[in-house]
Amino acid sequence: MMTDSALDQPRIVILISGTGSNMMAIADAVQSGDIDAMVAGVVSNRPDAAGMQHARDREIPAILVDHQQFSSREEFDANLMRAIDDLAPDLIVLAGFMRILTSDFVRHYRGRMINIHPSLLPLYQGLNTHQRAIDAGDSEHGVSVHFVTEELDGGPVIAQAVVTIDTGETAASLQHKVQIQEHILYPIIVKWCTQGRLAMTDQGVTLDSKLLPPSGLRLTAQP
Repeated sequence: MMTDSALDQPRIVILISGTGSNMMAIADAVQSGDIDAMVAGVVSNRPDAAGMQHARDREIPAILVDHQQFSSREEFDANLMRAIDDLAPDLIVLAGFMRILTSDFVRHYRGRMINIHPSLLPLYQGLNTHQRAIDAGDSEHGVSVHFVTEELDGGPVIAQAVVTIDTGETAASLQHKVQIQEHILYPIIVKWCTQGRLAMTDQGVTLDSKLLPPSGLRLTAQP
């Protein structure tokens, strides 16, 4: 039976398409009490997403909205929206959700939906970010958490974690470095959101009512 305190907790819905490693990091932070909220459900567009079983293992409702069952992006998004709204979320977290969302969908959750992207935005929007950073000869790379807007990977940045690109770095080794930081950074940002400390305004992102720089907070990876 759900307690009164659980009913008062902010409700998080996490969207995934794959293994759900960031979903697990967030869910584990909730389970440990570090994030005072509840994961109301995990939603995937892929029936073979390994993260769905990881959610069930944590006794989190796992809901499938298979994009292949719909004839258009708009029809899929409308059904996805219904599935999410049935969970009454306060925060929607995109965690490796590999679908481009329609403008109507994004506007419906404006200011309540965040995403994690494996680059130091605005650098390397889209895919293959690790190899692109290496090919460009960059000395550093990282991960960004941002509010979702209608521009793909273009919403205002909340925070970034930075890693160095070493000599001889491969896309796989760099991905590993970045993913470690993802699992640290994303639960922190989710916690701030559920505490009501973050907001997306017309001027940019505010933390505790103070405007953050366009690149958000910038954190350096621990050795």
